[in-house]
Amino acid sequence: MIIVPGQAGKDLCDPELGMTRRDILRVGGSGLLGLSLGSMLQLRATSARAAEADAVGGKGGGPGWGKAKNIIMVYFQGGPSHLDLWDPKDNVPDNVRSVFKRIQSKVPGMDVTEVLPKLAQVTDKFTFIRSMSYTPNGLFNHTAAIYQMMTGYTTDKVSPSGQLEPPSPKDFPNFGSQIVRLRPQTVPMLPFVMLPRPLQESGVVGKGGTAGFLGKAYDPYTLYPEGDDMDMTKMDRIKVDDLKLRPEVFALRLQRRAKLRDALNAGMKSIDQAVSDYKLGEYYDQALSLVVSGKAREAFNLQAENAETRDLYGRNTFGQSCLLARRLVEAGTKVVEVVWPKVANSDNHSWDHHVDLTNRMRDRSGPMLDQGLSGLLIDMDRRGLLAETLVVAVGEFGRSPQKGVSTSGNGNSADGRDHWPYCYTAVVAGAGIKRGHVHGQSDKTGSAPLADPVHPGELLATIYHAFGIDPATIVLNHLNQPRELVKAEAVTRLFG
Repeated sequence: MIIVPGQAGKDLCDPELGMTRRDILRVGGSGLLGLSLGSMLQLRATSARAAEADAVGGKGGGPGWGKAKNIIMVYFQGGPSHLDLWDPKDNVPDNVRSVFKRIQSKVPGMDVTEVLPKLAQVTDKFTFIRSMSYTPNGLFNHTAAIYQMMTGYTTDKVSPSGQLEPPSPKDFPNFGSQIVRLRPQTVPMLPFVMLPRPLQESGVVGKGGTAGFLGKAYDPYTLYPEGDDMDMTKMDRIKVDDLKLRPEVFALRLQRRAKLRDALNAGMKSIDQAVSDYKLGEYYDQALSLVVSGKAREAFNLQAENAETRDLYGRNTFGQSCLLARRLVEAGTKVVEVVWPKVANSDNHSWDHHVDLTNRMRDRSGPMLDQGLSGLLIDMDRRGLLAETLVVAVGEFGRSPQKGVSTSGNGNSADGRDHWPYCYTAVVAGAGIKRGHVHGQSDKTGSAPLADPVHPGELLATIYHAFGIDPATIVLNHLNQPRELVKAEAVTRLFG
């Protein structure tokens, strides 16, 4: 027999009143707000327990080990030109030289081009990796390169057009999914958020941006505001309805339902025993805490920031996305991926500068990058968030040293550069990363590394290392086959 304690009530909103018969009738499987979220948390934790033990039990230690508690990945999908941004070259042929002048930065040896005047003033906060490099197998396009950068693996499923097939449950997981699986949340906050648009090349949307064979429980929470890619104000129209309580459901009322659930469970010992290993109450409580606390909902409220801070980042989609990333990690989100708000192979604000590079970089993409990334580093540093937050800014590749040539089957104008994975630049900061430092060196024309090449897989291994996760940790794929998180070693010399 199930006994429901408490006295008869008249108003569910009154804290002093007990539960009513109406309360009991309202308890149903899917009727409890947050149950589906609770199920997701349960699924996430079930596979995380063994995986976390593996990761902790692996080898570790050394510079930077376990320094990171959060990460912001600023992803320049489309492939920005390193020669025209942060690896300027002098005394090179006209078809190699950037039209943009070299300017000195705050740190000697970290010069940039005139496109990045604001970033030039904060080079004392980060490391340039000027030797990012890999050699692709066959045709190299955006989707294949994005997939490799986000998962650490290449794929053998390529369409006749040279693009990858759409996302599949068999895909390798995004690194963010692996991190939140191995380092579960301890606060009521969304663990992994991707914004303001999906990873995309042409019609292939989201490849490399999901949890793949880990299952949907580890997928990121995706925040893609309404409006097209040229809408610079769409971050002001963020909707997070699934994180809100319905107007007719008060937090207290929801918590009272949770108490009722506990009372029902107490009277169902046989069922309790059968499901005790699943910790259903724990996962429901996590979901309840996330919704009731309002912490996630408050973090998405950009209007709570003062005008000065919003202006620091730039009043555009990219800048406000970087600001939102800071708010999310400050509230407890572990992984935030800010995807450049334009499809990889497109025009206008895209980094895919096959034509009209000068105008597009000088007037559109360049200023947004400069203000948004510099604003993020300044704001994170003055708030003390860089101590435990790793910031990584990188694209899937660089651009060809020679203008007007084809390296990937694309047509390029005399003012355009093609894809170039053999040498490019990344920015890394926070969580013990050296400040005011350059790692690696490119050759005279920015064509290849002269010293200390860093493969994208090694960059991912460094990210895992920073979280205290052994990159060689084994994960079972969709066929139950053992695979390493990434087949690479961390570049520990990046850490101070």
